Amino acid sequence: MKHRKPFATAHQLVVGGLLVGCGLLYGMQERQTPVETGRDWPNYGGNKAGNRYSPLTQINTQNVKNLEIAWRYDASEKPDPNNPRRGGRAIQCQPIVVNGVLYGTTPELKLFALKAGTGEQLWKFEPNKNDRLNSNRGVMYWENGNDRRIFYTVGSSLYAVNAETGQIVPGFGVDGRADLHEGLQTNLDHDVSKLSVTATSPGIIYRNTIVMGSSVSESGDAAPGHIRAFDAVTGQLKWVFHTIPQPGEPGYDTWPKDAYKKIGGVNNWSGMVLDEKRGVVYFGTGSPASDFYGGDRKGANLFANCILALAAETGKMKWYYQTIHHDLWDRDHSCPPNLITLKRNGKTVDAVVQVTKDGLVYVLDRDRGTSLFPVEERRVPTDGLPGEHPYPTQKYPLKPLPLNRQVYTEANITDLSPEAAAYVRERFLKLKADHKFTPPNTTGTLLFGYSGGAEWGGNAIDPNGVLYQNVNEEPWELIMTERASLDQNKAPVTVGNALYIANCAACHGQDRKGSGPELPSLVDIGKKRTADDIKALLKTGSGRMPSFQHLSEQERDAIVNFLLGRETGPANITRKPSTAPANKGGFPYVPAYVSKVWQRFTDQNGYPGIKPPWGTLNAIDLNTGEFLWKVPLGEYPELAKKGVPTTGTDSYGGPVVTAGGLVFIAGTKDEKIRAFDRKTGKVVWEYQLPAGGFATPITYEVGGKQYVVIAAGGGRGQKPGGNYIAFALKDGR
Repeated sequence: MKHRKPFATAHQLVVGGLLVGCGLLYGMQERQTPVETGRDWPNYGGNKAGNRYSPLTQINTQNVKNLEIAWRYDASEKPDPNNPRRGGRAIQCQPIVVNGVLYGTTPELKLFALKAGTGEQLWKFEPNKNDRLNSNRGVMYWENGNDRRIFYTVGSSLYAVNAETGQIVPGFGVDGRADLHEGLQTNLDHDVSKLSVTATSPGIIYRNTIVMGSSVSESGDAAPGHIRAFDAVTGQLKWVFHTIPQPGEPGYDTWPKDAYKKIGGVNNWSGMVLDEKRGVVYFGTGSPASDFYGGDRKGANLFANCILALAAETGKMKWYYQTIHHDLWDRDHSCPPNLITLKRNGKTVDAVVQVTKDGLVYVLDRDRGTSLFPVEERRVPTDGLPGEHPYPTQKYPLKPLPLNRQVYTEANITDLSPEAAAYVRERFLKLKADHKFTPPNTTGTLLFGYSGGAEWGGNAIDPNGVLYQNVNEEPWELIMTERASLDQNKAPVTVGNALYIANCAACHGQDRKGSGPELPSLVDIGKKRTADDIKALLKTGSGRMPSFQHLSEQERDAIVNFLLGRETGPANITRKPSTAPANKGGFPYVPAYVSKVWQRFTDQNGYPGIKPPWGTLNAIDLNTGEFLWKVPLGEYPELAKKGVPTTGTDSYGGPVVTAGGLVFIAGTKDEKIRAFDRKTGKVVWEYQLPAGGFATPITYEVGGKQYVVIAAGGGRGQKPGGNYIAFALKDGR
């Protein structure tokens, strides 16, 4: 398949400052497209198109101020002192509602069913205690006659649970669960069965076919991120789409000959959407492993960083559209696409909309995968690390304009205080920040695109074609280093140090300092966890951290001893060569360079080292590509008390838009849920949650009353939570 050339244009527009809301589009009546009744919220994203839209109007701009708590469900579990993986975890789940029953997950990934009008528990299902605890953002519902099932993932297990009884469905897979390692072994010369394969986001169901993405490691031990389909009745594997092409498949020539045998990643971890009429599933993929260095994967690397359309029943590719060639910046597609019908040049066009980590908005024709707005392919820097092969061109959509700043300049240096400005300027002058596609190097770069622009919470689109998207604007600092080697004349390292560099440094940095709650510091880890705790985490993984079962027990012990400062002396190279970090030609793949520093670029007090806003909520008319409004989202209470104007914060969890004229969203560090007027971007209601709502809300109707529910699970460096909270109007008014 030939790569499609993007459209081009001769002009470019610039957006400066915060845009003021305009109601231009809202003089039109909403087009009469078929929508659900709004009584239920049956899918992750509301419907299978991922619109996060509700036609309900009982709660509206006039009465939203009267919302009050209708019920609260305590899903929290106390920490288990005998198991460091259990208890005290966050909730990221967007629940679903079917026939008046709400289904969601606890922090420990137990599945529950509640009466959606009262919060009364109907049943709770507990998965296998040996399953890894990953982040879980939603569940799937399927029915065939009287057979009603909930599908959801815990670790590498895809469970089928009876929706009415909460009992396992014994005829599905093996004892009620399918293994997400299935379909990944084809033509590989290493065993994938012990590699970390989970699913943070639910898949999508077409008839009796469950299409699944996955989450895998981002280091050299990453499993391939192939898309798989399972039979909803039997759990049997139906088809596999190789996201890293194998010989004879389209895209194979965009990689080195044997790359598929050792390179992993290229996975869909952010979720999928489905056009049921066409029978086509749409999704975005992530970068190849490992992040930031691709010396052993010369080429464009299809189907990494692509928007893809596959036939849901067969896995046959309809089209692809690559947004980043040969990714060196970890610019995964971090949220699911959204399907909408737009007006273009007087005609109706079915579109797929994909927003990206670096704040770009791609609007593509749903049948052809071509852009509905101009996109330029421009030359970019190619001065990469030794052995690297940066791709010479990258895409630049001209409309809509980027949601956030693309390049950090001296004019962006924080003005929070003279001291903060001086602190940031000193560090800024040591780093390279002149281009968004500057290849990583050993002196340091500043870049946007990690933990935002758009994140996994996704976006909402109303029937008029207006996109509502929350965006993070935080720069990150990246410094690469040559990997310490066991077989070169370098400074000697211990076995544990070498194994840490090969397996852990990509996330936590070679200096072990990490960056915030997502990538915690491992410096002085012995003050927080025992050796047994660390060893258990290495074996099973937890949250974003993959398991390291592909390492031997001796090798995991060596990493633990290194982290606790118990190792001395040079590396012992009598270990098994199959897992030695020096094994560059096989598996795990060990890049020549790894990250030494990978952290947020902040001032001395931990605030983003850039002028606000640090987080925004945006509205874009996708019919024209024009912004309607942009407003800060969230605040730091301590700065507000000092008179600092609203700065916005980073946010995790997406919006919901309603026919009542509202956009509901939580996800901010100030732990509030808010309602915005969808025409103007004005805050018309807010509520202080007991813990952060780092999830996407839902809305539905039971017994003539409209409810809004958010998982207030806390976490992400904030205090823990564990509640699902439902809001409604008293007596429906």
